[in-house]
Amino acid sequence: MSTTLYRYLLYAGMAIILGAVVTYLASATGLTGPMLVLGLLLLALGMKGFEHLKGFAYTTVIFAAVSAAMFYPQYFTTVGDYKLTKLITPLLQVIMFGMGTTMTFDDFVGIIKTPKAVIIGVFCQFLIMPTLGFMIASLFNFPPEIAAGVILIGSSPSGLASNVMALIAKANVALSITITTCATLLAPIMTPILMKYLAGQFIEINFLKMVWDITQIIIIPLAIGFIINQFFKKFAGWLKDYLPLISMAGIAFILLIIIAAGQQSLLNVGGLLIVAVLIHNIGGFILGYSAAKLFRMPEQDCRTVAIEVGLQNGGLASGLANEMGKIATVGLAPALFGPIMNITGSVLASWWGRSSDPKSDSNEV
Repeated sequence: MSTTLYRYLLYAGMAIILGAVVTYLASATGLTGPMLVLGLLLLALGMKGFEHLKGFAYTTVIFAAVSAAMFYPQYFTTVGDYKLTKLITPLLQVIMFGMGTTMTFDDFVGIIKTPKAVIIGVFCQFLIMPTLGFMIASLFNFPPEIAAGVILIGSSPSGLASNVMALIAKANVALSITITTCATLLAPIMTPILMKYLAGQFIEINFLKMVWDITQIIIIPLAIGFIINQFFKKFAGWLKDYLPLISMAGIAFILLIIIAAGQQSLLNVGGLLIVAVLIHNIGGFILGYSAAKLFRMPEQDCRTVAIEVGLQNGGLASGLANEMGKIATVGLAPALFGPIMNITGSVLASWWGRSSDPKSDSNEV
């Protein structure tokens, strides 16, 4: 499509979203939902035509999905007698399998090459975000299950988004991948421990069940994907052409299900929870960067640690909330964290990407 058409799509999307706001203020709420969803989808299409906006297109689609779930939750909870929440774990397993097909032995070699940087990154990952999540949950005085969800997203490892953001930010991509891999492999132990001692003050946590849940959601699919990538490279290459699209669609669908299931809880604490999640996310960036600076890491690695700490695996947290049978409450903070971190992460990574070359920094690890 031509640039002119993309520009018209942007204008049309913004006009329709403005119309949705007007209908809401005029109490014509029957039109608000369809207009908002349509406007966001047109906006996402228009963004694809501009280099500086295309990175926000997928996040805008996510907001369209969230809007649809908030206005029409009845369509995303059940199909007949089948509860759609049952699809969350299989979808996450497919996503983690896709991550496994991208993993190589080089990801583990990075641990040997830069052990100090990896240890600092993983240490910050499992110290800063869980502690910050506990403080925020306590300060905002959320209902127990909502509070546990804030701690859960903080106790999760970093996700694939961090590797993409590291590339945009001119950070250390190899270190980012290695930290993500290590944090993910440590999650079956670290996440249940953190949840037991932090979230256990709000709700009951079954430690052994959570260990198994994380193992079946992450470790087993990752291992299968990794093996296929090592021994069936041709098949893995074919999978890599399709799995990213399947993963993006899967994440969007999971969000639809979670928001629809938790619509009522979100209406009760939505505004406050969004503020809490935003503080949690931005706080992770700031504290992660500051901690790396404290350890006198190079600028490029400081950016990497900040991104790894600030961007969490919301999919895993959502899956665990679902396995706990509390997707409509514990699952809300993880569901909100995903779209918010994509926006803040993209802005931060783009800003860093336009700044001076971080490799010019002379500090040593």
